[in-house]
Amino acid sequence: MEKFNNIDVYIEKYGQKLIDFLPNVVAAILMLVIGFWLIKMINRVVNKFFKKKEYDVTLEKFIASLISWALNIILFVLVITQLGVESASLVAIIGAAGLAIGLALQGSLANFAGGVLILLLKPFKVGHFISAQGVDGTVKEISIFNTKINTFGNQEAVIPNGKLSNDKIINYTVEGVRRENLIFGISYDDDVRKAKDILLNLVMEQETVLKIEGKMPMIVLAELGDSSVNLSLRYWASNDDFWNIRWYTLEEGKSRLEAAGITIPFPQRDVHHYNLDNQLQKQ
Repeated sequence: MEKFNNIDVYIEKYGQKLIDFLPNVVAAILMLVIGFWLIKMINRVVNKFFKKKEYDVTLEKFIASLISWALNIILFVLVITQLGVESASLVAIIGAAGLAIGLALQGSLANFAGGVLILLLKPFKVGHFISAQGVDGTVKEISIFNTKINTFGNQEAVIPNGKLSNDKIINYTVEGVRRENLIFGISYDDDVRKAKDILLNLVMEQETVLKIEGKMPMIVLAELGDSSVNLSLRYWASNDDFWNIRWYTLEEGKSRLEAAGITIPFPQRDVHHYNLDNQLQKQ
C-alpha cells in the first residue's frame, strides 16, 4: 500500500511539472518547424538576389552556405532557450560544446579556413578545369568545408578545402589557352627533317591551332632515346579546341608518318653474349 502511495506522490509531483512544461515543448516544436520554413525561404531569397545581381558563382554559393549555417545555429539557440535553459547556462553549454567540438573537429575547422582562403585568393572558380589531389575535372561547387569536382568519367570527387588550400593546384582554364607537347618517336634510320616537316605542316593547316607571335607551332628533336629519335611537336590552342586538336593530331600524325614510310619503332634492347662458345663447352 505504501508503494502505491509513493507512486501517487511522484505522479502528483512530476505530473504537474510535466503539464506546466508541455506548453514550452509545443512552442519549441512550432518554433522549430516555422524556423526551418523561414530558413528555407531566406535561402531562396538569397539565391535569387545573387542571381539577379550576377555575382561570382563561387562567392554566391559560399556565402549562401555560410548564411544557412548561421541561421540554423540561431534557431538552435532559440529553441533551447524556449525549453527553459537559462542564458548563463546556455552560454556555458555552448562554450563547453564549442571547445569539445573544436578539439574533435580540428580537420573541419581547417577545411573552413581553407574555404575562406579559396574564396579570397580565388585560385579557381566554379566551372574551371583543374588538377588537384590526384583528381582532374571541372569544379562543380565550392562549399564551406569541401569542393566538388566532376571528372571526365562524370564522377563526383569531394575534396576537403583544407587540403586544396595547402597543396598544388593546376588551373587549366584561367589563362584561356594551353600549350600541348606531343612526342612522336621515329626510327634512327628515318629522315628526321622529313618527319619534322610532316608533323609541323599537320598543325599549321589546322585553323583552330593558334598562330600568333610568341605562340607559333614548332617542332624540335627532343631526345635521342634508347630505341627511337623523339620529336616534340608543340602548339597552342584555346581551351575549347584543345582536346579535339590533340586527338586529331595524334591519329593523323601517325597515319601521315606511316604513309611517308617513316616508322614508329617499338622499344627494343640489344643483348650481347660474350664468350658464349666457352660457356657452352663447359656445360
